[in-house]
Amino acid sequence: MILSKKLETTINKQINAELWSAYLYLSMSAYFESINLGGFANWMRVQAQEEVEHAMKFYHHIIERRGRVILSAINVTPTTWKSPLHAFEEAFKHEQKVTAMIENIAAIAAAEKDYAATSMLKWFHDEQVEEELQTDTIVQKLKMIEKSTGGLYMLDRELGKRKKE
Repeated sequence: MILSKKLETTINKQINAELWSAYLYLSMSAYFESINLGGFANWMRVQAQEEVEHAMKFYHHIIERRGRVILSAINVTPTTWKSPLHAFEEAFKHEQKVTAMIENIAAIAAAEKDYAATSMLKWFHDEQVEEELQTDTIVQKLKMIEKSTGGLYMLDRELGKRKKE
């Protein structure tokens, strides 16, 4: 089944959004490195790798459906945040935005009765539940420890253990 032009265009925009997400998380990683939070930086680098993988899943879906991948410019990302909490709050908001974008693709696929795209998107729905939960959990932990440098140190150590699965 050949991919419709409408879905092809929308998925191409999603590829750009996923790659922008990778840039965002790399920028956050660099921010965390600049304030000596190597564990936080590690967590964000792993997240950036995941976002590239997401982009590639969409990329391959277009190719497998005889569509054309069109890569567009990636917009500039922020480079600094007020605090680790602010960075993770922004990451959580961003994941919510990505979820909405994927739900939009799913709505288009459903309207077009594109069951192949609907099947592919199920993985993304499940992934977004996980992405939102992970970022919000860290937001809640950061709120819990507030200004505790010991708590920040412990969370930094915990986040430093994240590895690419």
